[in-house]
Amino acid sequence: MRTSPAATSTPAWSVGDVTVHRVDEVALPPATGPWLLPDATPEVVTAQEWLRPHFAGGDGILHLDSHSFAFVVNGLRVLVDTGIGNGKERANPAWHNLRTDFLERLTAAGFPPDSVDLVILTHLHADHVGWNTQRVNGEWVPTFPQARYLTSRVEREFWATYDMEEAREQMFRDSVIPVEQAGLLRTVDVPHEGAKIAPGLRLIPTPGHTPGHVAVELTSQGQTALISGDCVHHPVQLAHPAIGACVDIDPRQSEATRRKVLGSLAGTDTLFLGTHFAPPTAGRVIAHEDAYRLEPAPAS
Repeated sequence: MRTSPAATSTPAWSVGDVTVHRVDEVALPPATGPWLLPDATPEVVTAQEWLRPHFAGGDGILHLDSHSFAFVVNGLRVLVDTGIGNGKERANPAWHNLRTDFLERLTAAGFPPDSVDLVILTHLHADHVGWNTQRVNGEWVPTFPQARYLTSRVEREFWATYDMEEAREQMFRDSVIPVEQAGLLRTVDVPHEGAKIAPGLRLIPTPGHTPGHVAVELTSQGQTALISGDCVHHPVQLAHPAIGACVDIDPRQSEATRRKVLGSLAGTDTLFLGTHFAPPTAGRVIAHEDAYRLEPAPAS
C-alpha cells in the first residue's frame, strides 16, 4: 500500500524565482483508477512502460493522489485547489469522513491558513473544494478567512442551475455555500485566451470535465508551469488522450481540451503539474509514439 509522506516532507519545484510546493492530502485507493478512468485497462496501462513504477504498478493499476499546490508569486500567497477535506460526508468511501494532517502539511510548507491570500478552484468538485471549509463549533466556516476564493463564472453558474443529486448538494452545503455566505467567493470570466489574475498568474479555460474548468498558468523569469486540475487526471492520458473520466460532463469536449493542452505543451520547457499525479507529480510533455509521455521532473 502506498502512503503519504511525512508531514515534514514538502516536495517543491522552482519556476523562475517562484517555488511551487505540493501539499499532500492522501493517496487514493487502487479502486480509484478503474472507476475514474475505465478505459485505462491493465492491458492499456502495462503497454506504457514509462508509467512504471511511479504512475502505475506492474499489475496495471493506476496510482492517483489528492494534493494541492501552494506558491508565492509577486507577493501573492496562492493555493490551487483544496482537496477532499476532513470530516466531510461523501458518497465515495475514499473521501468520506477523512482525518488527514493536510493543514499541518500546508503550514509546514510555509502557508498557515491565515496567511493565504488567494484560493484558486479549478472547478467545483468534491475533491477540489473540501478544505474550503472546516468545522468549528458545529458549523462549516472558511478555512482561509483572509483569502479571496476564485473560480470561473461559467463554473459557478453551471452548478447553480444543475439538477444535483443529494451527495453533490451536500458538498455545496458544506464546502461552497459557507464561503459564499462569508463574502469570500469571487467568479471571473475566462475568455479563450485566458484571464490574467495577477502578474505571472493566469487562468486557462480547459472545459469538458466541467463546463467552467480552468488550468492555472504560472510564469516567472521566462519560465512557465501549468497546473492541470482535472483536464488530465493521470499520465496514461498523455499516451491515450481519448481516455476520459467517468465523471466528465462533456466527454468530447474533455478530449478536445486534453489534446489541445498536451499539444501546446509538447516539446516545450513548461513544467506540467498534475493535480492527481502520484509522485514525482510533475514533468515535461514530450512526443512519444503517436501521442505523448511525461518526462518526470523530480521535486527537490
